Amino acid sequence: MNLIKNINQIKIGIIGMGYVGLPLAYYLSKKRKVICFDKNDKRIFQLKKGSDFNNEFSSDELKKKNLIFTNEESDLSSCNFFVITVPTPIHKNNKPDLKYLLNASSIAAKYLKQGSFVVYESTVYPGCTEEKCIPLVEKISNLKINRDFFCGYSPERINPGDKKNKF
Repeated sequence: MNLIKNINQIKIGIIGMGYVGLPLAYYLSKKRKVICFDKNDKRIFQLKKGSDFNNEFSSDELKKKNLIFTNEESDLSSCNFFVITVPTPIHKNNKPDLKYLLNASSIAAKYLKQGSFVVYESTVYPGCTEEKCIPLVEKISNLKINRDFFCGYSPERINPGDKKNKF
């Protein structure tokens, strides 16, 4: 397997530019280029112009050369380290709406290569990643977890609106 052996080989793609994805992209971009993907055309347009409706980052901060904002899925094709940071809203019946999570998993799976990583930073119930996301990623990518690609979890560590403890 082509495992990432050198940190310089890591090509990061973050799917979801909300209150978790954007700060993560910003801080990772201090060390390397980050492909920042969101399906929301308006959101990407605003970020490219240097405007953050969450008011977390200034225009200068958003215009860093290592932040590549895009709504084109194919721009993720060079990535081998995907972080999924999409929302998981709750329906009226208290069941999570997994459509964003499964859609983001499908997008990452299209561009997964041997030795790649997928890290979930979306809030999910225990077992969701193993029962819903990984089988979908395996099916679309034709790769097998822990043999061809790896998966990780990262609980959210963002405190929206807190200017002192951002990340």
